[in-house]
Amino acid sequence: MTTLLGAFVLGTPDPPALADFYRALLGWEEAERSPAWVRLRAPERDRPGLSFQLETDHTPPVWPQRPGVQQMQAHLDLQVDDLEAETKRACALGATLEDHQPQEDVRVLRDPHGHPFCLFLPGA
Repeated sequence: MTTLLGAFVLGTPDPPALADFYRALLGWEEAERSPAWVRLRAPERDRPGLSFQLETDHTPPVWPQRPGVQQMQAHLDLQVDDLEAETKRACALGATLEDHQPQEDVRVLRDPHGHPFCLFLPGA
């Protein structure tokens, strides 16, 4: 038996809008789209992908985490060649840079719907 990761799925109140952000950030292609579901894929392969599903009651997690509030369950780590340039580009696309930055060679940001993600340099 073989098990492969098919996709990572983010819940969001607006799947098409969040998919458009990540499509621009990653340079990926859209594989399917509806108001409640969008799947992106890398240009050179179909899987694994990044998908977005409708969650009308989505509550973004806090960062850094603390007791009694919505906890971060997962986040995306995205490797980049130029941390400063890609951080600026992500922010221009609609991301926000977090105040708390735990490492020198990693940047913690939030996508337009509040999901944390990290940009990191090779070797980080």
